[in-house]
Amino acid sequence: MNTRIARRTFLRQSTLGGAGLLILNDARLARAYAANDKLNLAGIGVGGQGRGNLDNFAGQGQNLVALCDVDQARAGDIYQKHPSARAFTDFRRMFDAMEREIDAVVISTPDHTHAVAAVAAMRLGKHVFCEKPLTRTVREARVMRETALATRVVTQMGNQGSAEPRLRRAVELIQGGVLGEVREAHVWFDGGNEPLTRPTEQPAIPPTLDWDLWLGPAEARPFHPAYLPGSWRGWRPFGSGIVGDFGCHTGNIMFRALNLADLWKPGAASSPKTVVRFQATPSEVTAEGYPRSMRADFEFPARGERPPAKVSLYAKERPRADLMLGYPPGGWGDLVVGSKGSLYSDCPWNTRFILLPEAQFDGFKGGPPETLPRSPGHHREWVDACKGQGQTFSPFEIGGPLTEMLQLANLATLVEGPLEYDIAGGRILNSDRADSLLHRQYRAGWTL
Repeated sequence: MNTRIARRTFLRQSTLGGAGLLILNDARLARAYAANDKLNLAGIGVGGQGRGNLDNFAGQGQNLVALCDVDQARAGDIYQKHPSARAFTDFRRMFDAMEREIDAVVISTPDHTHAVAAVAAMRLGKHVFCEKPLTRTVREARVMRETALATRVVTQMGNQGSAEPRLRRAVELIQGGVLGEVREAHVWFDGGNEPLTRPTEQPAIPPTLDWDLWLGPAEARPFHPAYLPGSWRGWRPFGSGIVGDFGCHTGNIMFRALNLADLWKPGAASSPKTVVRFQATPSEVTAEGYPRSMRADFEFPARGERPPAKVSLYAKERPRADLMLGYPPGGWGDLVVGSKGSLYSDCPWNTRFILLPEAQFDGFKGGPPETLPRSPGHHREWVDACKGQGQTFSPFEIGGPLTEMLQLANLATLVEGPLEYDIAGGRILNSDRADSLLHRQYRAGWTL
């Protein structure tokens, strides 16, 4: 596949952030779209969440030209719904066969195959919509972000609450100083995980499932129904647990409002200004699954004029009650604490919020003017941006760093802390064991 990609797309090698990335020099990237042009879309992972994403794009009138899934039974109904789209099992073969017919790619596979599919698509000059979390590992998230920057394609992570005007207003209020100086934030999730043990039984693989392709770059292991269809989220080799699964939703306001992604901007030199200190307290250490409950604490350095900030993530736990200023917390929470007040979102998708203390902000209607664009919808926003109309609000430049943070929290549940992560260098400075967990060994035949 690499030989064919290189031959077709006029690639030149470039080094960015320590990763050997490919920058496209291809006239197709400059293609101009008319407002009524249709994108030719390919879907990778078309059952489950993929079905919903593709139904949305098809409902907008975009062309679905290729559908790829390793489970023919799970994907069967969407194949029937779009009979003109060519069906594939292996996305690599799809790109070999239809590279010139595809404008953009929608990726809704399990977490562990996001990166290999998305990076391959971006290197071919295809715009990418990828479900959250962007990746299964820290280093994959860095490569996703760097590849998006290098290839200049349009990207969007699938945390759909980003399009909600109330989320964007919350970010404007915080960044506009309504809460005063912000040095603290908390994000919690209603539920934890289950410590898991690898099954020993080896039942027959369903005839409609290509198990080898489902595993993709993950370490080989026998098929077992305990991993499917959505149970993979709780297994470390494939999913990201509750923190990774919902962190890109529930931590959305906090991450944006505190400008944390600024620490990942290109050109940052390794220095104390790019070192994040963090550690986790899990209920137990489990290699196959995630802990029943956990807390992860981060200390972020200053970002421009914004002061250092402490961020805490909780699974099946909550922050101190006094931080809520008398307001009863829900099972989910995104709480940003400032010197003049706090902002609390009790929705997993951050689509509503309240200012605290309630009495102080009763009837509040002021605040800074709107500075963020309002969205036509998370999916439509990406389509429009692919056609050169506007920008996406959740590109990989934002989704990559947010995913890195969440996966660092997951990593910390395996290693005793505190740990020091150099954002600019992409390495953990004070633990060889933790540094080795930033990525995982891919099986032969799979690479970024």
